[in-house]
Amino acid sequence: MSEAMARELMAQRFRSFLPVVVDLETGGFNAQGDAILEIAAVTLTMDPEGNLLPDATYAYHVTPFAGANVEQSALDFTGIRLDDPLRQQVAVSEAEALGEIFRPVRKAIKSHGCTRAVLVGHNAAFDHGFLNAAVARCGIKRNPFHPFSSFDTASLAGLVYGQTVLARACRAAGIEFDNTAAHSARYDTERTAELFCAMVNRYKDLGGWDLAQREQGLEEA
Repeated sequence: MSEAMARELMAQRFRSFLPVVVDLETGGFNAQGDAILEIAAVTLTMDPEGNLLPDATYAYHVTPFAGANVEQSALDFTGIRLDDPLRQQVAVSEAEALGEIFRPVRKAIKSHGCTRAVLVGHNAAFDHGFLNAAVARCGIKRNPFHPFSSFDTASLAGLVYGQTVLARACRAAGIEFDNTAAHSARYDTERTAELFCAMVNRYKDLGGWDLAQREQGLEEA
């Protein structure tokens, strides 16, 4: 199967949705009032064997929006230091971070023949809620992500491996996980992407998604 055909299969695999893995580190649990401190996204692609693979990573430190709340307990949990000079040099606004992520996501949607992105996250409702709140706050009109559909790797990992904690689920899947690097948006997103791909590919290998039939349909089209 050609690379172009593999990309077409992606559109069939998830009903024309392109899965994009997202993780946010925040200043609390309130999507309306608490700050986004880090955001990362990993786009996915498909190889000629029909396996789902991580493609590209986009990650940004984010400056809290005006009036945002940041709980000290959240900083203690993530290890983020708002006064870190390096962070202050590279941090961008919510609007800039979303714009820098949404542009390549739109390109990936188009190149795979999909219509929208669907958010993949570990406890996806949390990340989706903060993402939608930031989109509304920034007045972004063209959000490439579906407004409410998502794939939750915590639920999927509970089904597949009997584990819902990201670190434990990754280890059950044979994916290395460094606890000292956890709670960085980039690191957690990349491990979540590997985990999602592992589960989707395992399901395919067990016969749950008929690749041969799909490939034949593309050749006949």
